[in-house]
Amino acid sequence: MNIKVYLIPLVLLPLLAWSAVEPDLEEVYTVAWDSPSEGSAGSMPLGNGAYGLNLWVEPGGDICFYISGSGAWSGNARLLKLGRVRITLEPGPMEGNVPFRQVLDTRTGIASIVFGGEDNATRVEIWVDANFPAVRVQMRSAIPRRMRARAETWRTEPRELRPEERDSAYGLVDSGKPILVEPDVYGDGASGAIVLYHRNEHSIWGETLRHQGMEGWRTEGHDPLLHRTFGMRLSGEGFLCEDARTLVGAEAQSHLLNIHLHTEQAETPAAWRDALEDLARKDTRSYDQALREHSAWWNAFQERSWIHIEGNDVAHINRGYALQRYITACAGRGEFPIKFNGSLFTVDAEEKGRHLDADYRRWGGPYWFQNTRLVYWPMPAAGDTGMMLPLFKMYREMLPFAEARTQTYFNHKGAFFPETLYFWGAYANDNYGYARNELPVGVTENRYIRYYYDGALELILLMLAYHAYTEEDAFLNEYVFSLTEPVLRFYFEHYGKDEQGKLRVYPSQALETYQDAVNPLPVVAGLQSVLEGLLALPESLTATEQRLQWEQWLQAVPALPTREEKGQALLAAAEKLLEKPANVENPELYAVFPYRLHGINKPGLEMARRTFELRRVKGNRGWSQDETQAALLGLTEKARRGLDDRLRRKHEGSRFPAFWGPNYDWVPDQDHGGNAMTALQTMLLQADGNQFYLFPAWPKDWNVSFKLHAPGNTTVQGLYRDGNLLELSVEPEAHLDQLTVLTPQ
Repeated sequence: MNIKVYLIPLVLLPLLAWSAVEPDLEEVYTVAWDSPSEGSAGSMPLGNGAYGLNLWVEPGGDICFYISGSGAWSGNARLLKLGRVRITLEPGPMEGNVPFRQVLDTRTGIASIVFGGEDNATRVEIWVDANFPAVRVQMRSAIPRRMRARAETWRTEPRELRPEERDSAYGLVDSGKPILVEPDVYGDGASGAIVLYHRNEHSIWGETLRHQGMEGWRTEGHDPLLHRTFGMRLSGEGFLCEDARTLVGAEAQSHLLNIHLHTEQAETPAAWRDALEDLARKDTRSYDQALREHSAWWNAFQERSWIHIEGNDVAHINRGYALQRYITACAGRGEFPIKFNGSLFTVDAEEKGRHLDADYRRWGGPYWFQNTRLVYWPMPAAGDTGMMLPLFKMYREMLPFAEARTQTYFNHKGAFFPETLYFWGAYANDNYGYARNELPVGVTENRYIRYYYDGALELILLMLAYHAYTEEDAFLNEYVFSLTEPVLRFYFEHYGKDEQGKLRVYPSQALETYQDAVNPLPVVAGLQSVLEGLLALPESLTATEQRLQWEQWLQAVPALPTREEKGQALLAAAEKLLEKPANVENPELYAVFPYRLHGINKPGLEMARRTFELRRVKGNRGWSQDETQAALLGLTEKARRGLDDRLRRKHEGSRFPAFWGPNYDWVPDQDHGGNAMTALQTMLLQADGNQFYLFPAWPKDWNVSFKLHAPGNTTVQGLYRDGNLLELSVEPEAHLDQLTVLTPQ
């Protein structure tokens, strides 16, 4: 690859100064519709990181939105909606065939709905407060209108999930028992507000422990589902309770409705209600002040990072990247990590002629690490590292259970985390298996994940990336070291050594695809990458004993497996493959991404490129990683073609342009969008330790203005046009010599 280093002035320009190559930013950052929607499939997403909305307007003029929450887990570990709100204006704003416009501005996190023309407009603003657990709904009208706000639920009585819905309770499908939905509860309206909530009066937590041989943990752990209570409170000045479900405001030219949201494991419903009322009392800011602070949060978010391309037929790439980053921010600051299979934005769906309500998501509530990680890899380069913490916290809180399980199952120290798990760390019961046929404790019936433990290695790599970008040294002790020792120890106590004293990882598997394999490449590459990353930390931040242990372990890691084809060396999925493939993955390319052992300016680049060209599975949807791997190998045209096609794959039934999928999962598919973000970032900027490479896989005919982040609290901002890098700014300036500018191809 030719290397071209530009000598350029250090000039830091504000966002608006990059107008020389800016696409139409209104088109990139706003979504506008000039007609109502037929239902929730025509909804727009809003959120504050912990709570989200799906907002749509029905043809008759009713404004509807689902409300969802990061911690709204049912007793069956399904992630539920809090409910739905319906707002009706009287007289109806759609009477007389008036103009209509609904606009979501992702730069401010605000949706506006305008009925009528300039002289007789009714405008409704809706947003989820970035700084408070509340939804704001403000109406301003040229004529007085009555506002009716109704809290709605479809969970009105106990019922059993229908067969087509049972997958949304993944983990219980094969139990042979009814899977029940508990009803929601309305308050009595005595406080002048409408309250709707869901409370878990049963929990599967204890059953998962008993079923999986971990019943002894019941006295050590805490049931995270029982009595979890979540819901909403609707109130507003001048509103009165029409009934237990409906607020009504008198005819006026303006209305302000506040919907306060709360999730808590409360001892009693009354305790939860008291906490919700207290929350509402503490919400004392004026609407205008709250709006300013909300808009300031979103403005700071958008100013942190951007990629704006100008070229032939690139509008869908600009918009897809920007909208996916927005969707991630809407759900990325909650109590729990983002769900790969729909995030907070699942809606009603029709599948094979059957109706599925908005609580349904294929693959249900458990987390698949293979899928979840793809939402988080784009965050460091985008400057969004703060949103990585819910993922890290979830695994840190699982650790005591994981250590106890390792001791119980295998009688040795360390900790393993299954590929698929409930948020408290247990297997999904379906995966552990109901028809176990005398399998020993700790061996799953599901062969796709039976020996699949290595997601924890990639998790540590994500943590090391967080530290590299932020340089928050306290994070090492709080997160990295606390997980590193038990996760690595698991491998070196669980597996034996070969005749050369190298670790022999068997029984094992290469992802879900090769289910009987010796020394799978993802495990070997993960161990090598993590241990080298730990040893690259400054000695002042580590203990001598730690480093000695890491060095010993690294020496015992076997070589990356390779194979020959037509006399040429290729990376191999494992040292030995003992069964045919059972899924559609390329484990051998994990040496490129996520583990970054081969790539630009690294040994073995040509071997890795040959491996990529001869990969068994080719794809660019869902969790397929082809574009990112191509970019890391400097294969510009392959990365571009894959990314171009990926960001054209909107869900046909959804109106919002960045609701991808379902692909292998559900809508909106967060794997699909996360992969697109990582691919575009790595085409533009790659970091290898403290060395940065600009344009490693960038098309020469794509003009671009950009701001991305790199390790060491570094930002790289630039303007490339017509083959020339016109402006470049690296902050801090001392890091400029760490940047190599390559020639776009």
